[in-house]
Amino acid sequence: QVQLAESGGGLVQAGGSLRLSCAASGRSFSTYTMGWFRQAPGKEREFVAAAADTWTGVRRYYAASVKGRFTISRDNAKNTVYLQMNSLKPKDTAVYYCAAEKYSNYPTNLHDYEDWGQGTQVTVSS
Repeated sequence: QVQLAESGGGLVQAGGSLRLSCAASGRSFSTYTMGWFRQAPGKEREFVAAAADTWTGVRRYYAASVKGRFTISRDNAKNTVYLQMNSLKPKDTAVYYCAAEKYSNYPTNLHDYEDWGQGTQVTVSS
């Protein structure tokens, strides 16, 4: 089990950028699939991006709505995963959550993740 703490949220104008960070406590960070999810008011939590270490390198997954605009990366030496968000749109406004699951088989499925952070608010103004 890991404890997660997100940071980096805030208010930004449409077209702007933000970088979210998620620091994880615990051991064996590299064995965890790390995901980002978001939840807008009145909507269900949805997948944004995930990153998993594999024998051939980091495997990344993206939701269609953010592909090409968001980039997930991880620094195993710092036990941290990042979400670089560019070309932000008002519809990206949500609380963003970091999640971790050891060797996830379904990295885009929120129900596959056991450990969650408290979330960080991202607001994009038009």
